[in-house]
Order: sequence, then structure tokens, then C-alpha cells
Amino acid sequence: MHTPFTRIVNVHEAKTHFSRLIDAAHAGETIVVAKGGRPWARLVPLEQPTPRRNPGVLRGIVTLPPPEVLLEPLPELELAALENPLL
Repeated sequence: MHTPFTRIVNVHEAKTHFSRLIDAAHAGETIVVAKGGRPWARLVPLEQPTPRRNPGVLRGIVTLPPPEVLLEPLPELELAALENPLL
């Protein structure tokens, strides 16, 4: 499969410029290496792993008020500041 960002190189060019080609692949370009004029291999960027979540990492560092405090209406001054941040 060739994408708009596919570059085709022969084996000699791939050996000569390998460092540049892997940098291009890392940047998102697909590099197809041809042997005898036929596509033989493909250099593509690796998918970046999604960062693992670490539940509870802030336990003991961050404390939340009890739920009833969170559900209380905001004081007038804080409410006005939210409605008009230029005050």
C-alpha cells in the first residue's frame, strides 16, 4: 500500500542512507525498499504507546472536600467571578 507520503528506494540507497530513512519514517513517512525493482520491505513509524494510567497515584497528596460541601451553592462573589472573569 502506497500513501501520498511513500518514498521508494532501492537496497543500495537504503543501505547508504539508512539513518536518514529511519528519521523520515519516524517523522511519519512510509519508506518502501525495493529489491530488483519490486517492493520488498517497508519502513513505517512505530505507533506511540498510550501512557498507562496509574489510579491512586495522588492518594494522600490531593484531598477532596466531602460531597455535601461540593454540592453547596457557590458564594455570590465566586459566582460573579465565574460569570464575568474580568471583575
